[in-house]
Amino acid sequence: MTHNDGSVMNVIPTALPGVLLIEPDVFGDARGCFLETWRATRYAAHGIPETFVQDNVSRSVRGVLRGLHCQHPEAQGKLVTVLEGEVFDVAVDIRRGSPTFGRWVGVTLSGARKTQLYIPEGFAHGFCVTSDTALFLYKCTRPYNPDTEFSLAWNDPDIGIRWPVEAPRLSDKDRAAPRLRDLPPRRLPPYPDA
Repeated sequence: MTHNDGSVMNVIPTALPGVLLIEPDVFGDARGCFLETWRATRYAAHGIPETFVQDNVSRSVRGVLRGLHCQHPEAQGKLVTVLEGEVFDVAVDIRRGSPTFGRWVGVTLSGARKTQLYIPEGFAHGFCVTSDTALFLYKCTRPYNPDTEFSLAWNDPDIGIRWPVEAPRLSDKDRAAPRLRDLPPRRLPPYPDA
């Protein structure tokens, strides 16, 4: 879609409604490149009318897997971008009553390609680093709250994510995370129409 300022942003729906792959316009020359990673009016025109209230940056080394993480209540929508390196990024629909409950999508995001992934509230999120290091930026619609955050098992066989690593480097919390089916329904965010 071309905007009034002449720039272009390509938004690609994924297999999970609401989860969007975004290809922003990148302006580059011999000096480097420039791109917009967020403009409220432009993203709202593509169905992302969020107000982001917190930005987080993490740096991780190859084989690190962070996730699967979610907050409920106080769910977070996220717009994620890899600034340097490459990750395999995953969203899982964990909204009770959703027609796509338990399904996942995964995309490769890289600093070279400059793509982003938008993950709405009600989805668990995780990523695995596939380059030597990765610098990962995520904008959040609500502040982090350790009292409402929880993790799901990265290798839950009922979800069946095909991660590009067999023995990831995990935090103690992620290593001990339960399977989706072992979480009480009240811990899961509701699907809006349920």
